[in-house]
Formats: sequence, C-alpha cells, structure tokens
Amino acid sequence: MNRETAYVLWFDELKREDVALVGGKSSSLGELTSSTGVPVPYGFATTAYGYRQFMKETGVEAKIREALDGLDDVENSALLREVCAHIRKMICEAEMPEDLAKAIRDAYQQLAKQVGEDDPFVAVRSSATAEDLPDASFAGQQDTYLNVHGADVVIQKVKECYASTFTDRATYYRVKQGFDHMTVALSAAIQMMVFSKAAGVMFTVDLVTGNDKQITIEGSYGLGEYVVGGTVTPDNFTVDKDKMEITNRIINDKNIRLVRKPDGDCIEETVPEKEARVQVISDEQILQLADYAKQIEKHYGCYMDMEWGIDERDGKLWILQARPETVWSRKADKKTEEKKVETQESTTNRTILVKGLPASPGLAAGKAHVIINPDDIADFKEGEVLVTTMTAPDWVPAMKKAKAIVTDAGGMTCHASIVGRELGIPCIVGTKSRSQEGTKSIKNGQMITVDSTNGIVYEGVLEDVTKKQEVATASTAEYIPVTGTKIYMNLGDPDLADTYSQLPCDGIGLMREEFIWTTFIHEHPLHLIETGRSEFAVNTLAEGMRKVAQALAPRQVVVRLSDFKSSEYRDLKGGDVFEPHESSALLGWRGASRYYDPKYTPAFKLELQAIKKVREEFGLKNLQVMIPFCRTVKEAEEVTTLMAQEGLVRSADFKIWLMAEIPANIILADQFNKYVDGYSIGSNDLTMLVLGCDRDNEIVQHVYDERNLAVKRAIRHLIEVAHKDGKTVSICGQAPSVYPEFCEFLVKSGIDSISVNPDAVKNTKKMVAQLEQRLMMDSLTGRGRVETEDYTW
Repeated sequence: MNRETAYVLWFDELKREDVALVGGKSSSLGELTSSTGVPVPYGFATTAYGYRQFMKETGVEAKIREALDGLDDVENSALLREVCAHIRKMICEAEMPEDLAKAIRDAYQQLAKQVGEDDPFVAVRSSATAEDLPDASFAGQQDTYLNVHGADVVIQKVKECYASTFTDRATYYRVKQGFDHMTVALSAAIQMMVFSKAAGVMFTVDLVTGNDKQITIEGSYGLGEYVVGGTVTPDNFTVDKDKMEITNRIINDKNIRLVRKPDGDCIEETVPEKEARVQVISDEQILQLADYAKQIEKHYGCYMDMEWGIDERDGKLWILQARPETVWSRKADKKTEEKKVETQESTTNRTILVKGLPASPGLAAGKAHVIINPDDIADFKEGEVLVTTMTAPDWVPAMKKAKAIVTDAGGMTCHASIVGRELGIPCIVGTKSRSQEGTKSIKNGQMITVDSTNGIVYEGVLEDVTKKQEVATASTAEYIPVTGTKIYMNLGDPDLADTYSQLPCDGIGLMREEFIWTTFIHEHPLHLIETGRSEFAVNTLAEGMRKVAQALAPRQVVVRLSDFKSSEYRDLKGGDVFEPHESSALLGWRGASRYYDPKYTPAFKLELQAIKKVREEFGLKNLQVMIPFCRTVKEAEEVTTLMAQEGLVRSADFKIWLMAEIPANIILADQFNKYVDGYSIGSNDLTMLVLGCDRDNEIVQHVYDERNLAVKRAIRHLIEVAHKDGKTVSICGQAPSVYPEFCEFLVKSGIDSISVNPDAVKNTKKMVAQLEQRLMMDSLTGRGRVETEDYTW
C-alpha cells in the first residue's frame, strides 16, 4: 500500500510524524495506539490526500479560491461569516467521489466486524494538517461529531469535517497565523465512541504557573464537550508527579451535563442537586489518569494536553486524545511565572466586583464590554475588557483585541483559558462558581482592573496595582547565560521574525525558503517565468528574506536554498507541466542537483537574484546561504560557480554553507571544504541515509535514531575534518532539542553552533552553558573528557 495515496489509514498504521498525511489529531491518536500502552478507542483516519482529491475531483477547490478572493478583510466579521458559510455549503453539497466513499464505507464495516456490531457508534473528529503544532495551535478550530452510526452518515460527517476547514474561526486563524488556506488539508478520525459518564481534560504542567512537577486534571459529568467548551465549571485536581499524591482539589457545582441517549442523540440534562456538588471521579481514578499522563509525557518528551473519558458501560478509563501543550512548552523560565504578585484582596479602598479561576496570569485595566449575545461580537473594540458567559472559537477575532477576558463559566482548559494563555492575555474564568457572575456584577462600559494572577476583578483603574506588576516584571528579568557554542534558531514564517528576534539567539541557522513559496507565491518558478512574472517571484522572495534579515540584524541569517522534491513542486500552480513523476522523490531530483540542470537553472537564478537584492539593494549583508542535498564535490563546484557568475562570490561577508545530510558530505569533507565556509548537519536525512532507513516508513521507525553510534561517528568525523581547514560546523535537525544527551555529545565533540526551534532557544542555551562550564572544570581539574563510547573511525 502506498501511504501517500491511501484514502484511509488505521490508527495502528500511524505515527506522530504523519501530520502531513492525516493531521495532528489523527497522527497523535495513531502514536498513542501504536506506541504506548495507554487505552485508546480504536479507529481509522481519512487522509489529506483524500481531502485534496475530493477538492479537485468535485471542482470545489477552484470555487473556494474564487470565493476567498473576495475576502479582503478578515476583521470584517459580517463578510467573513458570509464567505465562509458559502464555502461550507458548497463542500457539503458536493458528492463524495466514488472511490473515496468506498474506502470510508469499507473501513467502517471492517471496524464494525472488529467490535461485533452492525452499525457501531463512532466519533468523527476533524484533524487539520497544521493542527497541534508547537508554534501554531489550531485546537478547537475544526469540528467534532459524536454518536455517529451508519456508513452513509459517517461519509456525510466526513464531508462536514471537510467543510469545517472553512469555519469563520479556522479561516480567521489561518490568516493571522500565516497559513495558506489551500495548503492546509483535513483528515477525519473515525473512532469508537466512548459513552462517557464522566469526562474531562488533563495537562502535565500547571497552566497558570508553569509548574511541571504536577499534573492538572479537570472533569465533569457526561461527555467531555461541556468541559472543553466551558459550558460547565469542572472539578479541578492537582497531582504531584513524583509522589503521585493528590495535593489539591476544587469541587464545583456541575449542574448540567451532556449525555448520550440510547438512540444516539446527545441531550443536555440537569444533574441532581446532591450529585452536582460531589467529586466527579474517585481518587483511585484520578491517580490512574495521572499515571497515564506521565506515561504519555515520557513517550512524547514534552508537556502534554489530553482528553479522557470513563465509559458508563464498564467504568473503563480511556484516553481520547493527546497533543503537545502549546503555551508553556514555549516558555523556558516557568519559576518566574510562578511568583504571584502581592494579593490585593486585603488592601483597603479596593472594591472587589467578582472572583474566578486565574486561567492566564497578568494584570490589565480598561473599559468592560459585556457581551451576552454572540451576534454582538462585531461591536467589540480594541483595548476593551471582554466580559461574557463563555467564549467559543468564533470569538477569537474579538479576543485578539481584548486587554483582558472574564467569563462566567469554564475551567482551566476551556476555550477562553487556552486562547488567553496562547495570546498572553490576562484571563479569569468560572466567576459563577466562585462568587457572582461577571456578566451581572460588571456593568457594560465600567472601568475595571483585572488581576488574573489572583483571580480578582476590581472596580476602577487601580494604577498602583498595574505599576506594581510592571516593576515586578522588570525586576524578575530572566538571566540567559553567554555560551561559547552559538545557539541559532530555525525559522519558516518571515512574519514571525520580529517576534522571535527578541529571543537570545545568535542568529538564524536555518531559514526555509520553501515557506515563502508555499505561503506567498503558490506557483511553480518555471510557470512564473513562462507567464512573464519572474519579477514577482524575485520581489516576493526578497521581501520574505528581508523581513528576517532586518529583524535579526546584525546577527547572521542563513537561508537554505530551495529543497522541494518533485512531488512538492507539482503541488504548486503549473507544477504538473515541469515536474517528473519519480518513484522515490525523497531521493530524486532535489537540492543541488536541480540548480545546474539546464531544465531548472533559470528558476534557480530567481532565488539568486532575490538574495542579491536583499544584500545589495537593501544592504542586509548578514544574509548568508546554504546549499541543500549536494551529492558530489563536482555538484558543489558547479553550484558555487553558478552563484559566482550571478554576482554571489564567497567573501569575508558572504558565506556559503553546505547542508551535511548525505554520507558523501562526511566522507569527502576534506574535498567539500574547498567550496564552502561551513556545514550545517541535517540530522534527519543524515540518519536516514547512514542507517539506510526511510524516515517516513513506520515499519522501520524503530531503527531510525539520531543517537545511533554510526550517526555520532559521522558527526564527530565531520567536525574534526572541517576544523582542520578552519570550517565551522552547526546542526539544524531536531535531535539536540529532543535529546539532552545528544546535545551533550555535540558540545563535547566541539560543534561550533546548534540551531533549534524558537521554543527551545532559551533552554538549549542554558543547557549548553552548563555543559561548557562542566567541561571547563574538568579541564582545570585534570579530569579531562571521559568518553563512554568510541566516536572515532
């Protein structure tokens, strides 16, 4: 089976790396099923390939592009709503292609056989290919359908999942996050339904303080949608990770629940008064969930956000979903955030209007705008304090304008809490459970101060309170040590350069040029040349590079020249005409092999003209280049000669790097040294080619490991040979930020720099500083470097 062109893949066929195939949610369910021991309801996922075939074969894609052309301002809520509704209607009314429908039907029937039911109830969950990424959380942006049964209904719900790609909230979010609408694809996860008598969420880090020594669990009666959506204020439990003890519990009034009826319908019902104030799950179940959370965090190697349910039929605990947590994972210094500002409750002349759960810490003051009816969202103004019953994903445009957020309902993991933390906006939720409802106690237009670190809303603007927070922030500025090993940053989206330029990195070690093509250009370079629009390509490429080089100046920015594979180039407009069909595009016509090929050289020259424009016209001499996938020394010679002919000659202020990702780059480093100034190790492809292991093939994934001795020996050899000729060596793969022991190996081996994702910059810099200090002490005390493995050839 060719996974790239399959319509359906089963959970046990999927890994977390398969986001491009089935999206974040489906790939994570696959990872949990295939690689952990936690209980996960079984199922299958439709693929991104199936989604794109649907769009093409039905002709909907062209109609969507036409409709989106009319959406020139996503801040115009009425226009956004109108355009998106029209697109969703087109998708839902289109007939599912016969072969895709058959694949879904057959899989559903196979699932029915496995559970011994004719038409089993399933949950159909949307999973976007840009969802649940560490730097762009799409949580809640697409839809979920519960209690679905019957193959025809499942097929219809898959179409509705497709349509949910273009909800108002998802469309707005993509624009603001810099994702192209048509490059995001939708998978549908079809998963056995858990008939939850209780459900909720849990995190392996405290969402307010960032304390990663504890697990936060929230739960309420019925299906989990009321917890995630903030309809109820759930019970809240804190578990000490090391001691596995419950250290705190808050039991709230859970007076309503969403339940499934025998016919499959979901209805809301009132919880009996005596039951509403009772702890929703037992202590034994809390600790069992905490144990699952620890297992999942250990497996993924990062803070995790999970959903759980307890089946009413047998009382079994199920993990329904898991994804990397997206806020505290990006923050290095959690202890600073744990420090609360002085509580203001006891201070005289303070009128407390309402109290709630401190969901996103901070202090803010401004005019309250109370919104009860969602139709009034469009009236919300920049800089106001949003006060409402509860937010939903459709509210994101207003929330981005808010100075602070206060809601009547919700827990630490409801929509308002998650978005507040992601946007860095002070947020208090669940005021109804703590005192009075915010929407009743706070008057529309009233000036208020929101202390969301302590969960208190005060009457009036308390200037001394907000000034105290500014002083506290300034006095607890984070100390970042200086390191001898440079810490660079990987970057894709040029629009994020200004934001990430504040990080204590030494520059950009890897800027992916492909992001500019797929996000801003969308067309094949040879197609642009053929249609007389070369200048458009050069100017757009140059503008993307300029943003990054200017934001990081005078720090170095290394842009990797284009490294699309033929299959990826074909996805660009006009690509079908110019691209071959290769049996293995991963090892085919890519990287350096394209640049000097007469069929592609005119396109490559567009890239060189853009680089030259940034360096000469814009005067940003900190922009350097990297040659990817260069198989032979002869290729290195041809490409650098071609660059020189176009006016890009190696010099004191123009460096050419080589992506060291092929064993030949390592073995012949002494010869490659003649044509480059340094190397950046692409550990992903290097590991694949050293071990002869397709990194996209789940069958041999257990073999793929950057820490393999063969890979380490290759890296150590490259560093030694490069240094002999005064060349520098960096690394831009994921391994250093995933495996601390690998980072230690690199520092001990004398690597010059390490390039990591933005969220890992601070932690990596601190870790490297500690390693360097230890090595220095070892040298001073005569202990020297003790190796446990032989890294030399």
